[in-house]
Amino acid sequence: MMIMDRIALILTIIGALNWGSIGLFQFDVVAWICGGSSSLLSRIIYTVVALAGIWCISLIFRARESFSHEKE
Repeated sequence: MMIMDRIALILTIIGALNWGSIGLFQFDVVAWICGGSSSLLSRIIYTVVALAGIWCISLIFRARESFSHEKE
């Protein structure tokens, strides 16, 4: 696993935990830390986490490809 894959996975997990706190407790950790959900810093964090999630989509297809190579 590449270092970029690990970083993307960690950011995606952090994003999922933040969404979990929003869903369960109606508490946005990123907005709380950065001074509101519309602040520039929180918007940057939301964007970076979204890009990490998009990157993690490639992990699904790479895992499938490596699994098919192992069977051969």
